Amino acid sequence: MSKLATCVLITGTVGSGKTSTAYAVGQRLRASQVPHAVIDLDELRRCWPAPPDDPFNTALEAANLRSVADNYRRAGVTRFVVAGVVEGAGALQRYSEALGCPVVLVRLRVDLHRVRERLLERHEPGEERDWHLSRSGQLDGILDEENAASITIDVSAEPLDSVARRVITALNWE
Repeated sequence: MSKLATCVLITGTVGSGKTSTAYAVGQRLRASQVPHAVIDLDELRRCWPAPPDDPFNTALEAANLRSVADNYRRAGVTRFVVAGVVEGAGALQRYSEALGCPVVLVRLRVDLHRVRERLLERHEPGEERDWHLSRSGQLDGILDEENAASITIDVSAEPLDSVARRVITALNWE
């Protein structure tokens, strides 16, 4: 069994660069030969239809995260880099329990105009794009109000590799 894992959860509004940043952090850890896993929470809950009482599939996400984290830990992972939205009371504790280690929450802040540009590039016109465009400002406000992050990084004009370096430095993972 590997030593106790440490975990970072990279959060932010839709289009803030959570997943891209997580992958960039993973690349830096790989270059330093640090055993790690990058986990995209969106993929762990991607299932249709979602139950009416759990529209974001959070129960499925937690169950999958617990299983995936256990498997990675058995494979020798010592760092978890997780990308996803952390919203609502108790969410951080649920992630910590599912991962089996304390979680440091890093929030990516980005100018909402830049988020809109990213979402327009990423999504075809239609209902899904409209939902993301509407949700971005709403979610940004929710994350501001909750103020749960230990570390906040403004990534509006910063290159991805620089953001990844800042995350690793803030966590003392160098």
